[in-house]
Amino acid sequence: MPDWFEIVLRTLLAVGVLFVMTKVLGKRQVSQLSLFEYITGITIGSLAAYISMDLDTDWYLGLVSLAAWVACSLGIEFLQLKSKKMRDFFDSKGTVLIRDGKVLEENLKKERLTTDELMEQLRKRSAFKVADVEFAIMEPNGEINVLLTRDNQPLTPKHLGIKVAPEKEPQAVIMDGEIMDEALATIGFNRGWLKTELDKIGVTIENVFLGQVDSYGQLYVDLFDDKIMVPVPQEKASLFATLKKCEGDLMLFGLTTKNKAAKEMYEHCSKQMEDIIAQLKPVLKR
Repeated sequence: MPDWFEIVLRTLLAVGVLFVMTKVLGKRQVSQLSLFEYITGITIGSLAAYISMDLDTDWYLGLVSLAAWVACSLGIEFLQLKSKKMRDFFDSKGTVLIRDGKVLEENLKKERLTTDELMEQLRKRSAFKVADVEFAIMEPNGEINVLLTRDNQPLTPKHLGIKVAPEKEPQAVIMDGEIMDEALATIGFNRGWLKTELDKIGVTIENVFLGQVDSYGQLYVDLFDDKIMVPVPQEKASLFATLKKCEGDLMLFGLTTKNKAAKEMYEHCSKQMEDIIAQLKPVLKR
């Protein structure tokens, strides 16, 4: 049997053995890597060490083994893309740990997860009581995701029936003391506007390590000299948030009051506030 063919067979055998052993170890061992990604990382490192350090054998055999491994890995990834069954086989399925506020002890034993470890993962997701958790699942990569009960979920504008404008990404307009003209053009500003804003806070472009413009059209800067304190602009954001809070409060008062006249008044005021915000939005929020 040729040496290179024997190396390929030994590599494929190692794939199977490592996969089975990692399956036995369970999801805790992979920690946010899929099973095969975990195996691949270990093996490629070992093969690289073999190629570098083993002087008693032909070095090209290590390259053959590495190439066979990479080909096998690519083949498995292709199968995973094409088939749900293959994804379930190689990466396994998620395991439900908590359902309806009840811990599923058998599934904890299956994943060899202790109660202390479960509580630690829940605390990382701001869930300090199991009763506050509606659903918790251990993903194939070993991460635990949690769905809190409706009573313990954060209140959002959607819960109040309030529609909010989409948040635009901040644009970096200064980097390492250099102006990013493309980013400025994206948000509709120019160098003249930027110079005016820098003059307001008393700094020059050369002293700015990073400058960003948020969705309110306000400039935030970080200077090379960290000892210099720069005021953070909040006027537009604060005013916009206050107006939205007023609109939400008026809407909430209208929904909760039982007095018909008061309900009509609150709804009318809420509509007026909505119109005011719509008119001011181009100025307050870009």
